Amino acid sequence: MEPVLRFKADDGSDFPDWEEKTLGELCAPLTYGMNAAATRFDGENRYIRITDIDDETHAYLSDDVVSPEGKLDDKYIVGNGDILLARTGASTGKSYLYHSKDGKLFYAGFLIKAHVLSSSDDYFVYSQTLTDKYWKWVKTTSMRSGQPGINATEYASYSFAVPSLPEQHKIADLLSTVDRVIAAQQTEVDAWEQRKKGVIQKLFSQEVRFKADDGSEFPDWEERTSAELCNRMIGGGTPSTSNTDNYNGDISWISSSDLDVDNITTVRRTRFITEEAIATSATKKVKPGSIAVVLRVGVGKVALLDRETCTSQDFISLEDVTGDAKFIAYMLSARMQREAVRTQGTSIKGIPATRFKELTYRMPSSIIEQRKIADLLSIVDDVIVKAKAELAKWQELKKGLLQQMFA
Repeated sequence: MEPVLRFKADDGSDFPDWEEKTLGELCAPLTYGMNAAATRFDGENRYIRITDIDDETHAYLSDDVVSPEGKLDDKYIVGNGDILLARTGASTGKSYLYHSKDGKLFYAGFLIKAHVLSSSDDYFVYSQTLTDKYWKWVKTTSMRSGQPGINATEYASYSFAVPSLPEQHKIADLLSTVDRVIAAQQTEVDAWEQRKKGVIQKLFSQEVRFKADDGSEFPDWEERTSAELCNRMIGGGTPSTSNTDNYNGDISWISSSDLDVDNITTVRRTRFITEEAIATSATKKVKPGSIAVVLRVGVGKVALLDRETCTSQDFISLEDVTGDAKFIAYMLSARMQREAVRTQGTSIKGIPATRFKELTYRMPSSIIEQRKIADLLSIVDDVIVKAKAELAKWQELKKGLLQQMFA
């Protein structure tokens, strides 16, 4: 199929028609990685495994660098022109294109290396692994054996339309330019999220305190438990999904997947239940202005509800809060994220409601100081939301380009 979007040669003429070729025709023989355990980083030799490739950006994650254990063979080094492909498990199909900034890199056994020959553009070939067509092929091919996995021979057989090398370069230049914009925008998002964490730390540790509008000091902070933050706590439940009529109502019902861990105002409302669904399940209506806190799957997520809502059993909701609702939501969010980190890597699954009710907090006794803190954090959140929206626009642009050029 001819792509919707085509480039012209520098002299204005048309490039030749695209030809169908396999990955194996464009690359040296595909090879498997080394079967070595990871060990402490030795300062030079880096080890890339499936989990070291970011699911979204496909970049090498260098925040927890390790080295391969044992004697090292140079045939396992990843270099310019190399694409790594995950060959097993749920990540089958995930790809990575080597960049010199990633340093001296050895690749692990669950990855396959495809070295793109000089007759093709490595970025153009790598871009084929980002298309809908590729992922449909991965899904079909990987399940033929009954469990996810694609071997080197199967990867080499994957075919796609290929233009002349000069047109490949033009496509690669455009896509890599968009990628640089996306990376810069992601850096901006990350920077603001780190600033927000720093602001929260300084505010809730009282390292930084607001003053009253007349310049006077606010009263000392007081200690409260979760139970003392509201007049009523409400649990949740899930109406039977086998009765589809339950979800044909107009009352919003949410689960933990409808919230984001870093924003108290994000609530994706896609399911609406009936009064009958409420009557026949454990879910309950929660008033607007209440705070929904995830205690089970998705610990760390907190939302300030802007309308009447029912929740799943993963939540406990604070109704009729005794203070500024937005401030309390921010305070709970910060605390629950710390609790989520504390339980990582342990057998603890969530936080029991009894323990949550006993958690203690240091907080302003003045509601005016609470509001000043909430207003500042809201401003930072607004900046982050706008930065993420800009990032999403560029990501959608790239998807559109991939669709039009590799249809």
